[in-house]
Amino acid sequence: FCIIAHIDHGKSTLADRILELTGTVERRLMREQTLDAMELERERGITIKSHAVSMLYTAGDGQVYRLNLIDTPGHVDFAYEVSRSMRACEGAVLLVDATQGVEAQTVANALLALENRLEIIPVINKIDVAGADIEGVSRQLEELLGAGRGAPLRISARTGENVPAVLEAIVRQVPPPATRGPAAPLRALVFDSAFDAFRGVVVHLRVVDGVVRPGDHVCFMSTGAATQVREVGFFSPGRQPAAALEAGQVGYLVGAVKDPADIRIGDTLTTVRDGAAEPLPGYKELRPMVFCGIYPVGAE
Repeated sequence: FCIIAHIDHGKSTLADRILELTGTVERRLMREQTLDAMELERERGITIKSHAVSMLYTAGDGQVYRLNLIDTPGHVDFAYEVSRSMRACEGAVLLVDATQGVEAQTVANALLALENRLEIIPVINKIDVAGADIEGVSRQLEELLGAGRGAPLRISARTGENVPAVLEAIVRQVPPPATRGPAAPLRALVFDSAFDAFRGVVVHLRVVDGVVRPGDHVCFMSTGAATQVREVGFFSPGRQPAAALEAGQVGYLVGAVKDPADIRIGDTLTTVRDGAAEPLPGYKELRPMVFCGIYPVGAE
């Protein structure tokens, strides 16, 4: 699932509380904007890059669930970050500030979530702030999403009030990943990548079908680039190596790819031998655009 909202409505703060509640990060190691690793993100107090983290949560029914969270940007300039992250998700927590209400990116992100057929959980944040118009914002969300979704959850991500209800709603409402199982040919969605000076390109992926292990020979279906898998694992929130990534899981892959241009976001990863015949739908090759503004300095 992902957390989507207008800028400064509390996405990263809610992600911090969820990390605390699931015990993914020890309380003594917690800091504000835990998932925001870039220096500029922490300086400006905004999320620029999407960040994935895998958590184990013991729900009220006694079952242990693996939850994969993708914390997304809220600023309009990073709308593409949000759209490609949603393709790796089944559900979305739509967060709205109780003092500001539904705003431009709230609407844009909600429409993106509906286009990707995600289960939307509406949440009103900052109910502890003076001037919070909880009833008014509830009506705005009802108009945006329709009346059939029930009352939005009311929380304070800053104090942690009612945040456990968000996790319980995720367990109840967000469906498990649809998959053909580990026996099917490997198909994994590449939703992000990062360059490591020592290890090359680290691919962020969501395994849709099959399983990928260290030692497998894999290729990217749009570019044809191939590599041998050196390591796979989860984000917790740092990289945590694992024996395999199976269908439905979100994590990372390290191979021998040195050129970031070989990785296309939205591409499908499969095995070189006995791989998938068809890629995952929806991939589009990005075309860089250059915009030029001309401003005359004189009347002539």
